Amino acid sequence: MSDQPAHAPYDALLLLSFGGPEGPDDVVPFLENVTRGRGIPRERLKEVGQHYFLFGGVSPINDQNRALLGALRKEFAEHGLDLPVYWGNRNWAPYLTDTLREIAADGRRRVLTLATSAYASYSGCRQYRENLAGALAALEAEGVAAPRVDKLRHYFNHPGFVRPMADAVLAALAELPEDVREGAHLAFTTHSIPTAAADTSGPADGHGDGGAYVAQHLDVARTIAGIVREETGTEHPWRLVYQSRSGAPHIPWLEPDICDHLEAAHADGVPAVVMVPIGFVSDHMEVKYDLDTEAAAKAAELGLPVARAATVGADPRFAAAVRELVLERAASERGERPERCALGALGPSHDLCPVGCCPARAPRPAAAGADSPYA
Repeated sequence: MSDQPAHAPYDALLLLSFGGPEGPDDVVPFLENVTRGRGIPRERLKEVGQHYFLFGGVSPINDQNRALLGALRKEFAEHGLDLPVYWGNRNWAPYLTDTLREIAADGRRRVLTLATSAYASYSGCRQYRENLAGALAALEAEGVAAPRVDKLRHYFNHPGFVRPMADAVLAALAELPEDVREGAHLAFTTHSIPTAAADTSGPADGHGDGGAYVAQHLDVARTIAGIVREETGTEHPWRLVYQSRSGAPHIPWLEPDICDHLEAAHADGVPAVVMVPIGFVSDHMEVKYDLDTEAAAKAAELGLPVARAATVGADPRFAAAVRELVLERAASERGERPERCALGALGPSHDLCPVGCCPARAPRPAAAGADSPYA
């Protein structure tokens, strides 16, 4: 019997997230980080930052990541997994480069990365990998022996991610008035992205209308709607809709927008809607503002009853899923053939992003993929 730990060859897990401001003075500098290189004037960033100022200049994402860190460490400890968990962000403290520097100083040599984005797309996967490559390059320039970094597979259809969302839909339905509950429709929401980016999401052989990004969301929505039907005995009509568009008006983005969908549903006589943010791991700003504030205001204007399902956040089942994904990937790296859990029709995603997967707008090095210079 091998003396290797179950997580070998990995000796650290990195929680990699987007980051967000922690106070009013952070908002514009944070947005400057997010939009760096795009030439957006500071005054325009102040306008964009109004969403954050409505919440005291604090993004909820940081506290949510702290909660997830705690849940992961608790899950690992309870199952004897002696694997330290670090946290780094792309756009705010703790910055990714600083965290990787800390990981290297602690002597960690093989790192698995959990990104707080569950689906395939440029902004949801490839850009994270580009940031990893940039941070590793910065360490090399400093003469630091950078660790090897891999990334956990997309977990959009892992039972530990899907089942908490299904239970959240059931809880949201129960919040609706009884006289409209049975006829409620489900609006599964995710971040809108340019249609061109959606069409090229996922491996190159699957590029086409909507690519992997739309296909994966549709599969999750269909799976959750099926669970809800089994639990309630009621068929709730559903649709995949989008939110949080931020691009230039002349560039096509995925539609319909959630507010437009609510208007159409009301016009069609739909008695109530449950908004289900399947595209988001936690209740961060795009959920709290775009759904809980903006979409809720639209529903109130229409007189349309709505409820919003919770995101997965630090649900213990999600923490357990991450543990399973870590052990699965570790076993694969050791040449074993572990069980790979997935719900829905698409099956488990790839471990290693292939060449041509979610291509960049302009060619940039990306870590943790088949085209990585840091293998």
